[in-house]
Amino acid sequence: MKKTILHDWHKKHGGDMVEFGGWEMPIRYETGIIQEHLTTRKYGGLFDVSHMGRFFITGEQATDFLQHVLTNNAAALETGQSQYTIISNENGGAIDDSYLYKINQSDFILVVNASNREKDWEWFQKQIKQFPKARLEDKSEVISMLALQGPKAKSVLEEIFQDVTELPDVGRNNLSVTEFESEQVIISRTGYTGEPLCFELFVPREKTVTLWEKALRVGKRHNIIPAGLGARDSLRLEADLPLYGHEFGEDKEGKEIPILAIPLAKYAVSFSRLKGQFIGKQALKRQFRELKQLENKRKCAKRYLPKRIMSIAISTIGAARQGDGVYINDRLIGEVRSGSMVSYWKFDKEGVTSHITEEKGKRSICLAYIDSETEENQEVQIHAKGRILEGIIVERHLSSEAPPYSRTILVKKREKHVEEDKGLPLLMENLVKETVENHVWRQKKTINLIPSEQTPSKLVRFLTLMDPSGRYAEHKIIEALGESEIPFYQGTEFIIRKEGLLIKEMAKFLGCSQVEPRVISGQQANKTVFSALVDYKNRLDKKTELQRLRKVMNHHLGKGGHLSAQPLGALRHYVMRDPVTEKPAVINFPIQKDNPYKIDLEETAQLIDDHKPELIILGKSMVLHPEPVAEIRKIVDTMEDKPVLMYDMAHVLGLVGPYFQEPFKEGADIVTGSTHKTFFGPQRGIVAGNMEEGTKEYEVWEAIQREAFPGSTSNHHLGTLLGLLMATYEMNLYGRAYQKQVISNAKAFAKALRDSGFTVEGDPDVSYTETHQGLEVILQRWRIAYQRKSQNL
Repeated sequence: MKKTILHDWHKKHGGDMVEFGGWEMPIRYETGIIQEHLTTRKYGGLFDVSHMGRFFITGEQATDFLQHVLTNNAAALETGQSQYTIISNENGGAIDDSYLYKINQSDFILVVNASNREKDWEWFQKQIKQFPKARLEDKSEVISMLALQGPKAKSVLEEIFQDVTELPDVGRNNLSVTEFESEQVIISRTGYTGEPLCFELFVPREKTVTLWEKALRVGKRHNIIPAGLGARDSLRLEADLPLYGHEFGEDKEGKEIPILAIPLAKYAVSFSRLKGQFIGKQALKRQFRELKQLENKRKCAKRYLPKRIMSIAISTIGAARQGDGVYINDRLIGEVRSGSMVSYWKFDKEGVTSHITEEKGKRSICLAYIDSETEENQEVQIHAKGRILEGIIVERHLSSEAPPYSRTILVKKREKHVEEDKGLPLLMENLVKETVENHVWRQKKTINLIPSEQTPSKLVRFLTLMDPSGRYAEHKIIEALGESEIPFYQGTEFIIRKEGLLIKEMAKFLGCSQVEPRVISGQQANKTVFSALVDYKNRLDKKTELQRLRKVMNHHLGKGGHLSAQPLGALRHYVMRDPVTEKPAVINFPIQKDNPYKIDLEETAQLIDDHKPELIILGKSMVLHPEPVAEIRKIVDTMEDKPVLMYDMAHVLGLVGPYFQEPFKEGADIVTGSTHKTFFGPQRGIVAGNMEEGTKEYEVWEAIQREAFPGSTSNHHLGTLLGLLMATYEMNLYGRAYQKQVISNAKAFAKALRDSGFTVEGDPDVSYTETHQGLEVILQRWRIAYQRKSQNL
C-alpha cells in the first residue's frame, strides 16, 4: 500500500491505519471519529488528504484540453480561482469528480479521488493526444495536500503566515500562492466538510511534516486537532457532498448513475459555447432537459434521469446504510447510497443572537438514490437490517450561510399555531404601550451602535406627520406643454413647490445641478440609476430585447461594498452575464496590500483598460477613507467610450464637504444616497447629477427622471419629503460644524480604543479613520451584534 509523507507521524500519534484507495491512511485517532467530527464543527480539524491525486496541466493548450475532458467551464476561471468539476464519459456518467485550480494563466492543478487516480490518468493519456501543446504531470508524490477546516482555521493560518493578505480573498474557491520556509505553498478556500471557513494547502513534500506540526502547535491554542478519514466522511455526508462509489458510479443494479442526478453537479456542468463539443455533452444536455422539467414539476419521461440523489432525515432510532431500500408505503423508489448516525452541536436561541453551546445531539441522516419525481417533505420508509426507519425528504442537512459555524438543519414538527383571541381593543392598547416602551428604550436608555441609523430633529419628525403625508402628487415634464412639470392631481401646489425647494437646497448641499428627490430609499435610488442606464443604452432600438450593462465595476460585498450595488442586490436585473465566466459581468476594485480599506489605483487602471466597464460604482458601507473620485476620473477621461462614474454615498452623504470630500468637484457623474444615515433626515433616498443640458450625458439624467416616475415610484411619500426639506435646511445651516465634529469624534474615539488595548483597524497616520466610522474586532468577545463592522462614532 502507498503511504503519505505523514504516515509515520500518524502511527506515532495514535492513528488507526486502514486501507483506502490503495493507501494506508488514518481512519481515526485516539480521540475517535465522533469527537473529531464535533471538534471540526466547533473549532477545526486538520486532515492529511495527500492520498488524493494531483495532476498538473500546463502549456498553451491546457485550457483547451480541460474544456474537452471536464464538464465545467475551465475558461471561466481567473488566476487564483477554483471550481468543482466532473470527468464525464460519453454516456453522461462520471469517471470521477474533481476540483480544478488555476494557478496562473496556463497552469492548473486537478485534484481527483485517490481510488480513481490511475484510471483517471489513463483516461487523460488517451485524450491529451489531441492537444499536443498541453502537458500533463502526476505530482501526487511530490506535492502533499492538507485540509484545515472549521471556525478557527483562518486564525491558525493567519498566525502561521503572519499576514492576512497572504491568504486567499474572502469567498469560496479563491486561492493564493505564498511561501512557507522559502518554499511555495498554494492555499485555497475549498474543502470537503461543508464548513464555511475551509482551506486546503498544496505543500512541497519535504515541508509537509513541518507545516503539519506547526499547524497543530498553533491550532492547539484554538482546540484544533488532527482528524481522520472517518470524520471526513461523516462531515461530507452531513454537508450533502457526493462520494465516488456512493453517489457517483453504479447503483445497486449495476446501472450508471447520471451525473445530473447529483444536486451539486448542476454547478459543475457548463454548456458554454466556449467549451465546444466536450466529452459527454449531448448526454448531459438530455439529462439537463429532464432536470428542468423535474424542477419545474412538469411531466417528465424520466428516460435520462429516472432517479436522483436526495437527502433524507430519519426520525426513528437507527442508521441507514448503503444498499438499504427506500419505500413510499409499499412501493420501492430507490436505495440508500450513504448513511450514518451523526453527532452535532446544539445552538442556543435563534437568529443573530444564536451561539454554539456545549450541548450535543445525534441524528440519523442519509443520501439516497430514489425516484426523480419524489418531492421535498415526502415521508418515506427505509428498510434497514432488522427494522423499518421512518424518514422525510429534506432539501439539505447542513447550512453554511452564517460563518464562522455551520449549522445543523433539523426537521421541525409542523405545529398549527393558534393565535389567542385577546380582542382588538386590547391588541390596540398593547401596540401603543409596547411602541412607547420601545421608543423610550431606543431613544434614552441604550447606546445605538448601528451605523445606518440617524435620529432626525423633532422639527423634521413633526413635519413628516403633516397634511401632505398620505397624499399623492405625481408630476411629469410634458414636452408638448412647454417642458412644464404637470401634476396629475389638483390641490398639490404646496407640496410641488416644496419639492422644488428641496431640489434647490439639496443641490446647494451637494454642489451639483440636478437632484431627483422622489426615490424613497438608497436602494431604490441605485435601482433607478441602473434601470435608467439600461434604458439609455437601448434608446436607439426599441424593437429588440433589451441589452443589459455589459460590464460593471464595484466594491466586493465582503470588502465593504454596498449590497444594493451587487448582482444579488439592486444590480441583479441590469447587468449581463459574462459569456466567459457565466457569472454576472462584474469586476471588483482591487485593494491595497498594506491598507485593505483603500483602492489599489494602479491595478484598477489596468482592470478598467482590460474590461472597459460601462458603469463604475464607488462607495462602501464599511468606509474609513474618501474614495479616489478624482483619480478614477482621470483614468476614465482617457477612454473613448467613457463609463458613467457613480458614487453611492449612502453612509457618507451627510459628510459631503471640505472635511471629507466633494464628489462632484472631483468628477463624479452621479451620486446616490440615503438621507437618514450621516445625513440627519427621514428615511428616503436621492439621486443627484451634474450634467449639462444638450449633452448625451443629460439624456441619462432625463432617463433617471423617467425611471423615478413613473418607472419606480407613484406615491413618493410626501410627508417624509417635507421633512427632508427641513433636514436639508438644517444641514446647510449647521452641517459644516456637524461634519467637522463627527470626524473629530471618530478619530478621538478610535485612538482612545487603541490606547486602551483594543485592536483598531485602519491607518494610524490619520487616527485610524477619515469618516464617522471606526473598525475594531474586540467587541465580538461580548457578542455585540457586529464583528469587524463599522460603528458610528
